[in-house]
Amino acid sequence: MAGDTKKRILDVALKEFSEKGYEATNIREIAEQLGIAKSAIYKHYKSKEDIWNALTAQIDIHYDEHFGSLDNLPPVPKSAEELVQLVLHMTAFTINDPHIKMIRRMLTIEQFRDENMKNQATKHFLVGLKKMFTEIFDQMVDEGVMKHDDTEILAFELTAPITQLVHLCDRQPEQIGEVMKQIEKYTRHFVKIYCR
Repeated sequence: MAGDTKKRILDVALKEFSEKGYEATNIREIAEQLGIAKSAIYKHYKSKEDIWNALTAQIDIHYDEHFGSLDNLPPVPKSAEELVQLVLHMTAFTINDPHIKMIRRMLTIEQFRDENMKNQATKHFLVGLKKMFTEIFDQMVDEGVMKHDDTEILAFELTAPITQLVHLCDRQPEQIGEVMKQIEKYTRHFVKIYCR
């Protein structure tokens, strides 16, 4: 039961931090949304900062489990079509998963206030994706699925525009359908050039 309460506290805190930011969120509001006394939160977390630290520690775990990472690569595509499907699956997950959406929003808000959030935003919006796809592309080149080229540049070329389109969906969710079509079109163009 205590583990469930801790998780519920973190879920509500993530929602609040992603909507208002860290500074504008307070423990009383989190407690009210949970229907518990403020003192009940302090049985699980010493402070708002303690909640914040627990929440930020979970970001990498959630991304790693549900999206992939350099240490937990998704299955390496064996064809151009598999690469297209991987990109579409990862993008749809990124755009639609409520937890990831809130994490992305929180990172966007807090990257200018918190050094850890700045590093997390850089990792998840650019560097981590580029490294993950560099490794995927290295393996695809080795398997003969992709043409030999600078895989780090290819990873950047694929992920940077898609990341921008994902952020567009955060600002204008009514465009998700159109964005997914653009991403598929772009990815198919990419594989036409670089895959065998």
